[in-house]
Amino acid sequence: MELRELRSFLVVAEEENMTRAAEKLHLTQPTLSKQIKALETELGQKLFVRQGFGIALTEEGRLLRERAEGLVAMADKVKEEFTALDNITGGVLHFGLAESFQIKYLAREIARLRESCPHLTYHVDSGTTRQVLDKLDAGIMDFVVLAELPDRTRYEFVKFPDHERWGVVMAKSAPLAKQKVVTPADLKGLPLFCSDQSWAHDIPRWAGRAMSGLTREASFGLAYNGAVFAREGLGYLLAFDNIANTGPGSGLVFRPLEPPLHTDLYFTWKRGRPLTPIAERFCRQVREAFGG
Repeated sequence: MELRELRSFLVVAEEENMTRAAEKLHLTQPTLSKQIKALETELGQKLFVRQGFGIALTEEGRLLRERAEGLVAMADKVKEEFTALDNITGGVLHFGLAESFQIKYLAREIARLRESCPHLTYHVDSGTTRQVLDKLDAGIMDFVVLAELPDRTRYEFVKFPDHERWGVVMAKSAPLAKQKVVTPADLKGLPLFCSDQSWAHDIPRWAGRAMSGLTREASFGLAYNGAVFAREGLGYLLAFDNIANTGPGSGLVFRPLEPPLHTDLYFTWKRGRPLTPIAERFCRQVREAFGG
């Protein structure tokens, strides 16, 4: 199995059309069809089926797409790292970030690094803790920002300067908007929005025994989308402060939780893994800036 074949497979999976994929890859359609056929023969599975005017992935094809994306990303990352070894004015950094107003601190450090490394480029992704840690473990990402304490045996980290304050984002017209704070009893029986991770770990340590009386209406990976639903009166979003626009004209308000609930953020990297020169420099800079 060659990376060239995997790259071709991913383009075909994206386009769902062999002719368009061949044009995008600058290959003839017979050549591309031969590559896909070779993959299917080697794996012993059908990867595509005809559907309407195009093609669609089989279940086995979807599995290969998931694996191929990681393999191709890793190959690209290795190439980037070795290309950057002798480049003292640039390089590539890959980040996996949690949603937080504190990301501004990281952005400031990237801006500082750009002043002395004008050829720096960086890629930013987001996801759940498990998703970004999987990519960090695989070497696809250099650093991730976590909203929970990392495993000290596997990762090194430094805490962000501030902490996150939890509260409820709701429509300005909601009855609870008249209150200064929100307690577990206030939320009993109301439709709540919250991420899977926070519903399993953060909210229970705040609500305690009252957790059994709380009802989650829906799970949102992105707080922005949850805030849109809250503005329409569909429910109440449990989220960090400053994560959604609750200013004048937004139609939303934020009310902190009582008792207060806070979460720390951690700038994290893989323990024992050598960093590229640019990643090592940035890591040292962040540790100094954050006091780690």
